[in-house]
Amino acid sequence: MEPLSGQDPQRIGAYTLLGRIGAGGMGQVYLGESAAGHLVAVKVIKTSVLDEDTRTRFVLEVDSLKAVYGPFVAAFVAANAGADQPWLAVEYVDGPDLRTFVTEHGPLPLAETASLGALLAEGLGTIHEAGLLHRDLKPQNILLAEYGPKVIDFGLAVLAERRSVLTATGVVVGSVLCMPPEQARGETDLSHGADVYALGAVLLYAATGHYPYAGRSWQAVALRIEDPDTAPDLAGLRPELRPVIESMLAFEPADRPALEDVTRRLVAVICGCGLTAGQAKRRLAALTPAGPTPTGSGLTAAVDNAAYTPVVVDVAARSDEDEVPEPVADGGTPPVPVTGRGSTGSTAPGPSREGVRLSAPLRIAEGLRAAYAREARF
Repeated sequence: MEPLSGQDPQRIGAYTLLGRIGAGGMGQVYLGESAAGHLVAVKVIKTSVLDEDTRTRFVLEVDSLKAVYGPFVAAFVAANAGADQPWLAVEYVDGPDLRTFVTEHGPLPLAETASLGALLAEGLGTIHEAGLLHRDLKPQNILLAEYGPKVIDFGLAVLAERRSVLTATGVVVGSVLCMPPEQARGETDLSHGADVYALGAVLLYAATGHYPYAGRSWQAVALRIEDPDTAPDLAGLRPELRPVIESMLAFEPADRPALEDVTRRLVAVICGCGLTAGQAKRRLAALTPAGPTPTGSGLTAAVDNAAYTPVVVDVAARSDEDEVPEPVADGGTPPVPVTGRGSTGSTAPGPSREGVRLSAPLRIAEGLRAAYAREARF
């Protein structure tokens, strides 16, 4: 997180802006505070990319967030999609994204990986029950908070009955490293199995630090994903997790398990570690480092590990998601460096973070919510 610049607005809607959380090709994300002291992440679309298609995507993102509610989804707060600069405010999640965490601390232990997968499967189930597909699940879109993981960035979510809305000829929507074969081929008639595959890729990354496929460009990776004779790289994956993740990465959507089955099988892995699902969740939450502590109306120091990232759409142009890891001599894959929005580009832990201090009532509320969430079964 960084202080506001002279070109940044001081207010968006009802929110006073405190600092920059992150930026991407589509927009800027700020930390905002309401008059009552509630913190939100405010996404503002850049005027340079604001055309009819971008505004349509943004309206769909707002509609998607309004339709989804659950403990593992960053909640909708407010929006104005018709403003000169459309903006969206969502729940501020104080924690690192999964890619940043794995890059700095290494892969998750077995029970914690299984807990992450079970929790995210339930979160995706909430999205699917609302008639939506996420379509861009990846480590950068999963935040690790003290009360559990949160799924963010619904800019690519699309109503199941309107699957063709966000896809144009020649455009691949989504980030290729976690993309299923049917999406890499440009198909628009996607099923729940597309999100199941992406979740499998995310869990493989969480457990090993590498993705199912690697290459020198996103096009090379997409070609490997599309090839039914090229199996995903499961090197380094614990044998307890291999059967479920391998099935989630099946080439054909019909061969992938349902989310309920994913949850059941991952809970079985947790039980095999001698833990309950609740105990594994608490161990996962205990890995989350302390978050930023904002200090009033402005930020006095830069903050690493942005907690919220703007939507990313992979097209023919390069982006930081296109800088895919290259294979190394032993067949493994080096960790993906943290580059681009909201990061320092370093794989080493950054300096201690500073930020906005919550008021006493909000700190109490956050503590109660965290305590309740940690005692929940998932």
